[in-house]
Amino acid sequence: MASLRELKTQFLEYIEIEKGRSIKTVQNYDHYLTRFLAFIKKDDAKSITDTSVREFRLWLNRQPAGNARTGPNRGSAGTLKKKTQNYYLIALRAFLKYLARQGVSSLSPERIELAKVGDRHIEFMNDEELHRLLEAPDGSDLKSLRDRAILWALFSTGLRVSELCSLPRDIDLSAEGIPVRGKGDKVRVVFFSDAAKAAIKAYLNKRDDMDDSLFVKVGVEKRSGGESLPLTTRSIERIVKLYATKAGIMTKRVTPHVLRHSFATDLLSNGADLRAVQDLLGHANISTTQIYTHVTDAHLRNVHKQFHNKKK
Repeated sequence: MASLRELKTQFLEYIEIEKGRSIKTVQNYDHYLTRFLAFIKKDDAKSITDTSVREFRLWLNRQPAGNARTGPNRGSAGTLKKKTQNYYLIALRAFLKYLARQGVSSLSPERIELAKVGDRHIEFMNDEELHRLLEAPDGSDLKSLRDRAILWALFSTGLRVSELCSLPRDIDLSAEGIPVRGKGDKVRVVFFSDAAKAAIKAYLNKRDDMDDSLFVKVGVEKRSGGESLPLTTRSIERIVKLYATKAGIMTKRVTPHVLRHSFATDLLSNGADLRAVQDLLGHANISTTQIYTHVTDAHLRNVHKQFHNKKK
């Protein structure tokens, strides 16, 4: 009988090869499961019981945010977020399903229930804030042109920041839509507005390097050797934050994902079909897209309250 650690390795290989999960996802699952196995301190699949899972959940729930793990979605204050705790449980449930398929006797995956979390809060910018942000890079130098193109590209496509980083330099801006490979290795088509296309063309016309990536480091951002380098997700996050500050947007934390939220709420507020927005965002399930309807519903309630039955 294989040990739990051997079974964990087999499971990680299975989700990478057979299920096509990304390397990052595999690394996250490895982290969650390794933490669980270290907690129960046993190496037999039968040692995963209702009791051991309950004790692990209590331990997770009492961990100071940021201390239970060093991976993504760390909290900054208080205890570990329920959403983060659920990542551990999702990984454990997937592992138990794999064990069941392999005929390994262990806890039934149906015994794993996720913690209840509150409604997800969606941060987005209003029209006036968006205008200020998009106009913040107002220079004619290469860096300003690049940063303007980044902001317009994020807002007009709803791209995830990782998807933006992977765009090639030879992108065909004359095409109606541009294919992008997103989460789960799924390909979808995104569309650039005329303003976004103009911003990207102005940036590309100014470039004199040979790098294949669309968005690269420029000037002092380059290595000492002088070669161009693709921008990282962290670099783009810093760029967005810089221009949000320059635009005077101080009441909310502006990130590339907030621009993605703004893209979705803009479409829905203007009457776009929910299924179409789902496809444009690359959501696997429409329930993920439906979180934006709470925002647009709130907007409609405010309009109703402000303008309905005002003739006295």
